[in-house]
Amino acid sequence: MATTTKQDYYELLGVSRKAAQKEIRQAYRKLARKYHPDLNPGDKSSEEKFKQVQEAYDVLSDSKKRQMYDQFGFDTPGSGGAPAGADPGNVHFDFGGFDFGGGNAGAGPSFRDLFSQYFRRGEAAETHSGPEPGSDLEYQIEITFWEAVRGTVKKLTIARMDVCMECHGTGSAGPPQTCTACGGSGQVTQTSGKMRFNLTCTRCGGSGRTGNICRICGGEGRVRRADTIEVRIPAGVQTGSRVRVPGRGNAGSGGAHAGDLYIITDVQPHEYFDRRGDDLYTVVPITVTEAALGAKIEVPTIDGRSILRVPPGTNSGQKLRLREKGVPSVRRAGHRGDQYVELQVIVPKPVDERVRELLRELERVAPENPRTDLFDRAKA
Repeated sequence: MATTTKQDYYELLGVSRKAAQKEIRQAYRKLARKYHPDLNPGDKSSEEKFKQVQEAYDVLSDSKKRQMYDQFGFDTPGSGGAPAGADPGNVHFDFGGFDFGGGNAGAGPSFRDLFSQYFRRGEAAETHSGPEPGSDLEYQIEITFWEAVRGTVKKLTIARMDVCMECHGTGSAGPPQTCTACGGSGQVTQTSGKMRFNLTCTRCGGSGRTGNICRICGGEGRVRRADTIEVRIPAGVQTGSRVRVPGRGNAGSGGAHAGDLYIITDVQPHEYFDRRGDDLYTVVPITVTEAALGAKIEVPTIDGRSILRVPPGTNSGQKLRLREKGVPSVRRAGHRGDQYVELQVIVPKPVDERVRELLRELERVAPENPRTDLFDRAKA
């Protein structure tokens, strides 16, 4: 008997054999909208294509059916499959003389056990694609050091999927009606002997609603548009910080809630302040006299000028801490980091004989060799 050659389900949906469920679902929705009978009235070829796409999605969207299909193709043991173009709501399985009963004791699992392992579905199984929450969005912005330290408000234009204003997210040109074929569940139950199968309703495409499809959004209930919003960047963010804006991601389908928008900050470096976490590091020059005798000096901070006490006998490279002069913490409200000041002793240049004479006098009055134990430490 001649058989009709069926098109591979993956080729039919235009996806690879390793495609994820999300990719398969997106491909199905795109094709279902393209060939939907409501958008192609009187076009028998589109109606036939819609049924084939529906049949392919019914198998590939179910992990167990897909596993059997990947292993056996259309020659699944005990299954005659559904001919190309057949209504998946009327799938018939020809058991070809296999023992559908319990079999002889000790003879191993019956065909019923094998078949049920891969195809049996519970009453609560969901094969249709109902409303889905919107996906989150990420958007990276560059801000200055001072905007990160003090906080700022940025006006951004984000491209996102928003609710279709024409159909208000319903996907229908008019008031949606409950699908009479599935009762609004998006799935129909078929039986074959003692077996029951929950299949995606071909009349409503699994949405549970019928009506004229909105021509603006193609029945999806969402359209892509540019959205201008103002985002408050809190004080204390740093490169890689994520600022969440609830509900400003992509809109959900079927009236489901929208995703969130995450602003990723990229902070420009500062010429003077070196930020490490919530702490700041700076280098401040001091004179030999200030280092030797001690002094009170003014140093720049993000709050303005602050007084720093330099103890007598300070060496170049020594670090002093200014408490809570760092960056406000975004994780702990009311807390701030510290500022660490590295002192750099600047040696005077012998520009004239008077300066040189004073330096020689200092050497005579306070002779000192800072390299006394250098070689001993080198040998240790």
